[in-house]
Amino acid sequence: MAVLFALTGPIAAGKNAASDILARHGFACIDADALVHVIIEEKKEEILSAFLPLAREGGVELLREGKIDRRALGSVLFKNPQALAAQEAIVHPEVSRKTGEFIAANGDKPVVINATVLYKTPDLLGRCCCVLFVDAPKITRFFRIRRRNGLPARQILERIRSQNAIFSQYMKSHADIYRVWNSGSLSALEKKIGIFLAGCEEKGYLQWKKSGFYG
Repeated sequence: MAVLFALTGPIAAGKNAASDILARHGFACIDADALVHVIIEEKKEEILSAFLPLAREGGVELLREGKIDRRALGSVLFKNPQALAAQEAIVHPEVSRKTGEFIAANGDKPVVINATVLYKTPDLLGRCCCVLFVDAPKITRFFRIRRRNGLPARQILERIRSQNAIFSQYMKSHADIYRVWNSGSLSALEKKIGIFLAGCEEKGYLQWKKSGFYG
């Protein structure tokens, strides 16, 4: 049976960079946030039926070239907690199902579930031996988002503010949490993750193989 690790943290903290590092160490990594994007399109008709009236009230067009405009959908959902919860009820069960298939297909490797709000799928979080929480100062994340997405400052601040409570949500889960600050270079992040992996070995979560990979 695969050993599961949760990889999480707020926007632009460096989760994907950490995932790439772990993949080089032999972990099978699934990006649950990217999976959500796929599922949203697969569930397009259900999502349009649920949220098109709300979008029209706000003058928001949810379709672009026949596909769900995720940025437009987000502008509708993140201002309405009830609508967000309804969307999650559509998407999260499918995330759990597809992630379960990935885990089953990689039973010979340690598996990393890369997800911002994994605490909202307790069936998956509860299976993880520990949580690697990648974080960075808000000002660092602000400029990363500006370079990467080119969003207006107001939208960036709204996204950062919407995730202020993420760490406390994981603390409530009573999971074994290791917090890594990623405010420097990639090599510095690699060293910190190396320390995390050494700690996982000491706790018996991982075993270093002769092949040079974890198992």
